[in-house]
Amino acid sequence: MKIVICNDHGGLMLKQEIVLLLRELKVEVTDLGCHSRDSVDYPDYAVPAALQVAAGEADRGILICSTGIGMSIAANKVPGIRCALAHDVFSAKATRLHNDSNMLALGERVIGPGLAGEIVQVWLETEFTGGRHQHRIDKIADYEGSAISG
Repeated sequence: MKIVICNDHGGLMLKQEIVLLLRELKVEVTDLGCHSRDSVDYPDYAVPAALQVAAGEADRGILICSTGIGMSIAANKVPGIRCALAHDVFSAKATRLHNDSNMLALGERVIGPGLAGEIVQVWLETEFTGGRHQHRIDKIADYEGSAISG
């Protein structure tokens, strides 16, 4: 599996912890930054990561900022992206089972590295169940297509 990961200045420390975990899990990681605590604009990081996932250059993506909110909003503007904000293991699992999330947003100021690691691991290991949920994902994709063309 290939994961693209990025953060803004508010997610630097947690991103570093998650990159270590991903490498321990033998996951290929592309780190798009940022690499300091200097203030940056989260769309400048979230959108390029989302574009990589949408283009199939990465299987999934992980975004980290102070709350995860801004990153998830920015990523979800990219067609084909289903970025879920999760701060608990149950929600992370549900986003994969029912929503086929392809990006995960986390907030460094909301959760610590231990819980974040559990969330990431469950999110990576959980497969989409398809079935009745696929129809719902298809509706979202149809709407994306009509919003773009119309």
